[in-house]
Amino acid sequence: MNTVTTIAALLLFPSGLILLLSGLAFEWADRKLLAQYQNRLGPRWFQPLADVVKLLAKEEVVPEGVNRTLFIALPIAGLAGALTAALYTPLFGLQPAYSFRGDLIVTLYLLSLLTLCMGLAGSNTLDRFSLVGATRTLTQLFSYEAPFMLALLGPAVAAGSWQISEIADYSSAGRYLLLTQPLGFLVAIVGLMGKLELPPFDAPEAETEIVAGALTEYSGRGLALFRLGKGVELVVGLTLVAAFYMGGVANPLLWLVKTLILLLVMVALQALFTRLRIDQTVGLWWRYGALLVLVQWLIMVLVGLL
Repeated sequence: MNTVTTIAALLLFPSGLILLLSGLAFEWADRKLLAQYQNRLGPRWFQPLADVVKLLAKEEVVPEGVNRTLFIALPIAGLAGALTAALYTPLFGLQPAYSFRGDLIVTLYLLSLLTLCMGLAGSNTLDRFSLVGATRTLTQLFSYEAPFMLALLGPAVAAGSWQISEIADYSSAGRYLLLTQPLGFLVAIVGLMGKLELPPFDAPEAETEIVAGALTEYSGRGLALFRLGKGVELVVGLTLVAAFYMGGVANPLLWLVKTLILLLVMVALQALFTRLRIDQTVGLWWRYGALLVLVQWLIMVLVGLL
């Protein structure tokens, strides 16, 4: 009986099968909404799941000249980092499975693990497109990571805690921090798009330039795990922004409504802007994204002093 209960908990737990399926559902919603903005039909509801099942069923081809252990382990490590970050996040409007002081910092670093694994995966191959994609992936990582982290630390400073559950509870008490920290909210949304390499920040995997970027040499299970990891990061990232800036996610209905609103905003930005070159991403976002958050922090300090 204990074994059955344990298996059921692993499947239904937010960091288990339900979270993976939620990531695929949000990926479908992102693609479907973008298609509607562009006057296209878009994929059917089961398309992301069908793609992942197809990839898992295919043979994983390991190219010559790569470190086989790294080639196989990097997708697993990237997905594991995203799933571990979900343990500290109030997914589906529920309390985090685990919580401790400072878990916000740990979660932010875990969310960066997938990007690092993708960069290393591209650097591990001899393919020219993979190497260019890996260079762009790691370059873009350094451009958005600091502004994104600072944007999520703003609500932490306001709440006086580095614990995600306490920050979410602080926001749930009728405090819509997107009204008091609008610059931080904007940087958090754009930073999440950069983290997920969504348009216009999709230079690392530009199909018309470098095929599939850092993951050009990946197929089968490895590619499927990277896709699942991105889906999980999308759900976790949207949850964090909604919990911190949009009055919290006190129940599953609020969580669904607020995360879908954020997704709608992100899709609108994808449809409005064309792809940025990697030098534009680094030059513009690193300078002005970090500057906007620092201005927000300065305003917070001055208001606190007054």
